[in-house]
Amino acid sequence: MKLALIGYGKMGKMVEQIALQRKHEIVATLDKDKEDGNINEAEAVIIFSTPDSAVENITLGLNNNIPVICGTTGWLAHLEDIKTICKQKNGSFLYASNFSIGVNLFFNLIEHTTRLIAPYKEYDSEIEEIHHTQKLDKPSGTAISLAEIMQENSAIKGWVLDKKESGKVPINAKREEDVKGIHTVKYHSEIDSIELKHTAHTREGFALGAVIAAEWIVGKTGIFTMKDVLGIG
Repeated sequence: MKLALIGYGKMGKMVEQIALQRKHEIVATLDKDKEDGNINEAEAVIIFSTPDSAVENITLGLNNNIPVICGTTGWLAHLEDIKTICKQKNGSFLYASNFSIGVNLFFNLIEHTTRLIAPYKEYDSEIEEIHHTQKLDKPSGTAISLAEIMQENSAIKGWVLDKKESGKVPINAKREEDVKGIHTVKYHSEIDSIELKHTAHTREGFALGAVIAAEWIVGKTGIFTMKDVLGIG
């Protein structure tokens, strides 16, 4: 498969490594100070860029009729606009806040657990996320995805960052040196607590999931998620 990469930081380089290991070809690489190859030769484009350039980069892929896999977070205020463009172009688009297979299985666990606990009003919930100090967005896209899953399966009405507010799930976001990503969902009452946790040890899982998603989306039209790729939910 011929791939284009937009964003050539740590994640972009890891995606390149995994793609080459899986016998794919990188035909274009675009970054703020790098532009190699021709994106129009690509069968799919994988984006791990900065939040402020994400919409432009996604639109570039869709306007060139190339399936887009996007792992950039921090731009979701424009998600509906991107969905509209994708439909107008009869294109293919897949966004994930986290491409790790383990994290997407974790999402499914949280969906099921939240649904089980929801009838028991004595339990409160919260999310804690820890990432490296270079991460630009806060909270993480993965933490926001967790909050949205919890909202869809309980009486929770959204999320708040680093504080408590009635009816909303608090997300406590921490930044520490050399942390790939730790997400913990906690349900607690006066009697006991339940905690579910995912810890990423390397970035390789994120990159592998993105390449698998690109392999999957070729030849398809529509707006997808990792649930579609993995056949879960």
